[in-house]
Amino acid sequence: MVLDSLRGLLGVLVLLIICYAVSEHRKRIDWKLVGTGLLLQFIFALLVLKVPMVKSMFEGIASIFVVFLDFTKEGSRFLFGKEMIDNIPTHGYIFAFQVLPTVLFFSAFTSLMYYLGILQKIVYGIAWVMNRSMRLSGAESLSTAGNIFLGQTESPLLIKPYLAKMTRSELLCVMVGGMATIAGGVLAAYVGFLGGTDPVQQQLYATHLLSASIMSAPAAIVATKMILPEVHPEHINHDIEVSKEKIGANMLEAIANGTSDGLKLAVNVGAMLIVFTALIYMVNYTLQHSLGSWFGLNEYVNTLTAGKYTSFSLQFILGSICAPLAWLLGVPYVDMMYAGQLLGEKTILNEFYAYATMGGLKINGLMSERGLIICTYALCGFSNFASIGIQIGGIGALAPNQKSTLAQLGIKALIGGSVACFLTAAIAGLVI
Repeated sequence: MVLDSLRGLLGVLVLLIICYAVSEHRKRIDWKLVGTGLLLQFIFALLVLKVPMVKSMFEGIASIFVVFLDFTKEGSRFLFGKEMIDNIPTHGYIFAFQVLPTVLFFSAFTSLMYYLGILQKIVYGIAWVMNRSMRLSGAESLSTAGNIFLGQTESPLLIKPYLAKMTRSELLCVMVGGMATIAGGVLAAYVGFLGGTDPVQQQLYATHLLSASIMSAPAAIVATKMILPEVHPEHINHDIEVSKEKIGANMLEAIANGTSDGLKLAVNVGAMLIVFTALIYMVNYTLQHSLGSWFGLNEYVNTLTAGKYTSFSLQFILGSICAPLAWLLGVPYVDMMYAGQLLGEKTILNEFYAYATMGGLKINGLMSERGLIICTYALCGFSNFASIGIQIGGIGALAPNQKSTLAQLGIKALIGGSVACFLTAAIAGLVI
């Protein structure tokens, strides 16, 4: 356990070195800000995971998510029938019926909370803390705080009036914040993935996912301000003012808009999972029957991994490449290959596919509890290659004059978002 913690500390150091190595202005890095961000992460991890009162509070919030999952089931029962939703032993856990409806409901609920102004007040409070403790601009504080609850293209709506005049560092902060966290709608789906139908497990993973999304907010700032420190502090506006832009003329329209957005997301997620799964099977078939068969790699991989991987496959390649990173995060040695595979799938494909894979590994008892929890934190973010295009299109539509800058910062945002998620995982691994 002590050795696992030491590996986590080494992982934090390596991740900071990566940010330093790709930094555009190393001499301008504000090390006080870096230290403050890491301290905020560590304190929050201790509070949520170790302090009974705070832990109970977050478990209470997580239990609300579990109740909301039951609300979603009622809607699903109405549409698909009680037999299809409840009779899992007969029909199995059907992703389209059990998970995707949660995306719809939570998207609509989030939209309603936004319309009522409740979400903005919570975001404002978190942004105020980061603004005062880390000396950020008001806009980047709001956007980063908003990303805890909203998606990477929805959160920038909170700061729409400021986007056009943002510096490169502020803009990167908006992008990294979007990639380092997840939205409320998909969070509920991941709870379903990892918790299955067990309310206790659902609450456990809801707690960790909520903790991960909040912890990754200061981590995103740390990564951003190391990779691209602010070089124009005179242009920074420290005022915190949430955009008054509404997402509907009334509550019903807000709910309808949220439902429509959720439907688009659910269909997109379902389509991506179908296509990505098919493509991976195609790649694996090719690898197995070409290189694997010609050079005896199938038997070699099977022997090397003690049957964890039965043939030369994309999963084996990703696991092998990313296993050292998993080791640095504090993942137990026996879980390194599977954890590395998950980290690779999350970056190359998306976190939704990785969580789906992780759910299967959990059900089959192929990973330890510690490995599963650390991976829960590491995967909790939108940092993948597809998100670069999503951000260029989504944020660029709000500030067309910044589109070229967004494109230039795409890879840096991906690195920053990935580092932020991994920092959160390493620090969580130190505490659990």
